[in-house]
Amino acid sequence: MRVEQLKERLGDKITIEWRSFLLRTEPKTTSQEKFVEYTNSWQRCAASAPEANFTTPWASDNPGPSSSLPAQIAWKASANFGAEAQEKLHAALLRAYFTDNRNISDWDVLADIAEETGLDRTDFTAFLEANREYLASWVIDEHNSAIQNGIQAVPTVVIADVLPVPGAQDVDTYERLINKLIARRDEGLLES
Repeated sequence: MRVEQLKERLGDKITIEWRSFLLRTEPKTTSQEKFVEYTNSWQRCAASAPEANFTTPWASDNPGPSSSLPAQIAWKASANFGAEAQEKLHAALLRAYFTDNRNISDWDVLADIAEETGLDRTDFTAFLEANREYLASWVIDEHNSAIQNGIQAVPTVVIADVLPVPGAQDVDTYERLINKLIARRDEGLLES
């Protein structure tokens, strides 16, 4: 939501590039009760971004995801079907997890979500199956790069490859920081 607002405010002054960061690097299963308790931590985010429509705590009988790798792989796979398809799947995955409380580590659920966004299920799953190992390596490489660059929080927005901003900030804060960096670049104080 905030990224969309930034795009509206700043237009072609910015380019958004999403990268993978794994919340659970290894599959881990916890009790439903413990997972629901964890989702209480979303309340602060839900309060600061009501337009995101968080359901907190988790309100479905669906188990929580055991790993964030499958959803990241599916998201990377959607790029094969175009930028618009990838953007739609990205939004659908966030909604499926935070609002609809679906298990986005389940491959069948991911195929359902892809189909719901307009992707052909057969084509999507075929591409996913044929490229899963490569896509997993891509996700893991991006995750490792983030860790090597000191990123530890989700979300972290990196502005102009020089300024990591950890944690969710309000749109005005992001806009102010971006405009400061643009001004510094225009003054010759930063490389383009």
